[in-house]
Amino acid sequence: MNLSSAQPVGALLRAWRQRRRLSQLDLALEAEVSTRHLSCVETGRAAPSREMLLRLADRLEVPLRERNALLLAGGYAPMYPERALADPSMAAARRAVDLILAGHMPYPAIAVDRWWNLVAHNPAMAPLLAGVDPALLQPPVNPLRISLHPRGLAPMIVNAADWRAHVLARLHKQVQVSGDVRLAALFDELRALPHAGEGGHDAAAPDLGGVAMPLLLRVGGQVLHLISTITVFGTPVDVTLSELALETFFPADDATAAWLRRAAGTA
Repeated sequence: MNLSSAQPVGALLRAWRQRRRLSQLDLALEAEVSTRHLSCVETGRAAPSREMLLRLADRLEVPLRERNALLLAGGYAPMYPERALADPSMAAARRAVDLILAGHMPYPAIAVDRWWNLVAHNPAMAPLLAGVDPALLQPPVNPLRISLHPRGLAPMIVNAADWRAHVLARLHKQVQVSGDVRLAALFDELRALPHAGEGGHDAAAPDLGGVAMPLLLRVGGQVLHLISTITVFGTPVDVTLSELALETFFPADDATAAWLRRAAGTA
């Protein structure tokens, strides 16, 4: 579904409500409005106030970018600014990102935008990307594309089938939650890529108790066992910041930790 601001505001609200699998009664109760009024808003028989739009968007957990689209469709000015991370007003946020990336050394860490385009990374990523086709490292660099592409990391991933399924499932969930057409296009692109990996499990995966999907990456003669976490800003009021995510990779065994320390040139 394309949640475009070209649609009437009522149609956009109805699409978000259906995406969240809520009935009109459910949403009306949560937003403390009458079901009749909500129905009139969705069908265009009533024009919602700015406050009403923001209240409904909050209950529907609409992303900030789409909240701006709702406001525009309702005839109101956007509320949330969208500034580049390099903007002087974003200096505090950029410092926080840089501190996380630098503090995670000697282990790899990246920052990505909503569409999984690379925004920043620390030096520990370089050894992992040594075998990647340089064309895939030209901006905009997309780590998900690199991980599944046959000229990217895919041939080096030992648990390629499991990792591919994990990446596609995670991306598909993002598409469902956001309704973002660019994410949907990325999902279709990645799903169409040919399977390219070792296709087996010739390296024993670490026992993580089923709580995390490890990435088993063969670099040279070493199989690295990695797990990752995602960090986001907790209370963003800027579109760029609300869409920024930091993925930090951790070694899942001592051998991987030692390899990463050596690769980063640390003790």
